Amino acid sequence: MSASPVRYVSDEEDSGRWDGFPFRRGDIVISTRSKSGTTWTQMICALLVFQSADLPEPLPVLSPWLDHLVTPKEEVYARLAAQRHRRFIKTHTPLDGVPIDDRATYIVVARHPLDMAVSLYHQGANIDRERLRALTGRPEPAVPPAPRPPLRDWLLRWVDDDASPMEAMDSLPGVMWHLSDAWTRRLHQRNVVLLHYDDLLRDLAGEMRGLARLLGISVPEDVWPDLVRAATFASMRSRAAELAPNPSGVLKDSSAFFRRGASGSGREVLTGDELARYHERAAGLAPPGLLDWLHR
Repeated sequence: MSASPVRYVSDEEDSGRWDGFPFRRGDIVISTRSKSGTTWTQMICALLVFQSADLPEPLPVLSPWLDHLVTPKEEVYARLAAQRHRRFIKTHTPLDGVPIDDRATYIVVARHPLDMAVSLYHQGANIDRERLRALTGRPEPAVPPAPRPPLRDWLLRWVDDDASPMEAMDSLPGVMWHLSDAWTRRLHQRNVVLLHYDDLLRDLAGEMRGLARLLGISVPEDVWPDLVRAATFASMRSRAAELAPNPSGVLKDSSAFFRRGASGSGREVLTGDELARYHERAAGLAPPGLLDWLHR
């Protein structure tokens, strides 16, 4: 067991909900930053566990977001306790905020931070803030929020933001801390696995087979084509009502959650000088080896 986890708290998340979680042998914890391939990885794990594209329940029910305040902790724990299949659990908490148990495998998914940020920007317009406040018990803001700036202006502010990872997990420092911590852990904790969003785009079948090997899951050869097809972006978007993380109606449009599923959108927005500024900032937040892997 590791030292006591760091506690990450936001308006809608509390990593303290992991305290005392009863792990089982074979548990899978999917730890990502927002809009970095979370649902994609959950779906891949579901396909490997059930070895069928026909899932027994909606994906957010099969793979609950443990630290999300929208659903009471007791309900999430009871749901996971009742599951008899191999469990795969979603979190947006960095690994230093989650108990590290030798019986579990921890999958951390990386995406180019600029692409993640652009996707996060668009996702912000798809969230029903009033519904979210009602579910988390948050009061109405005293002053109405200001209109969001255009994407490019917002992205430049995001690049320059010096927020603490503890206070803003989806900031650039928060993204780099999440990935840097996992990058270091993988060297001495064999149950920590890193996946790259672009590798999933480039060779989905190969990455799924590699993950199956790491998880000790054997898949019959004739089953693989159906599983890979079900994990494609087009297939997942066609099943948005079943797969999008929207069991409580927080998203305005489940289909819009699967917006583009590609890489390069962040670099399309910024100029050469602005991209250089991003890389300068990133170089001060993460080790060179991680940056080479992340930006390749």
